[in-house]
Amino acid sequence: MILEDDINQTNIYYRNHNIALIYKKPTPIRVVRVKYPQNKIEEAYFDEPSTLDYNGIYKGKYIEFDAKETASKTSFPLSNIHAHQMKHIRNVIYYGGIAFLVVRFSKLSRNFVLMGEYLIEFVDNNLRKSIPLDYFESFGFEVGLKYNPRLDYIGIIDNYIKDKDVDDNEN
Repeated sequence: MILEDDINQTNIYYRNHNIALIYKKPTPIRVVRVKYPQNKIEEAYFDEPSTLDYNGIYKGKYIEFDAKETASKTSFPLSNIHAHQMKHIRNVIYYGGIAFLVVRFSKLSRNFVLMGEYLIEFVDNNLRKSIPLDYFESFGFEVGLKYNPRLDYIGIIDNYIKDKDVDDNEN
């Protein structure tokens, strides 16, 4: 995925500039057979369903997110998000972490950050099988590509943390 490459480059930039510590999580596999002395894995299986693609820490906050792409020009299919991933997003938020999606509409060359709360709200209150582009335009945050960092999503997280702190202080 080109989107993952952009995010990986961004995360390297964040680490190298002491901005955030975010890593791509490996997919958990169970190795069944290895060929020695080459140490070549000959047989392996997915051990358990993977949760989200990336996790880490920023300003003392736990962050976890997934990268998704769609070729659609009008909507993002919810079939791209597995039930165990939705459950995981809910859990991260419940325990005080920050969860979100980075969604690329590849044919439109547009990228959005959709915070987990807005994703959950849409899923819980709609019978649709896809999230329309206008929902991303209304409730997501568009992120353009640039040289460095490639896909700078941290500014959005900064604003989210500020808004959340204001909301928490008002309650």
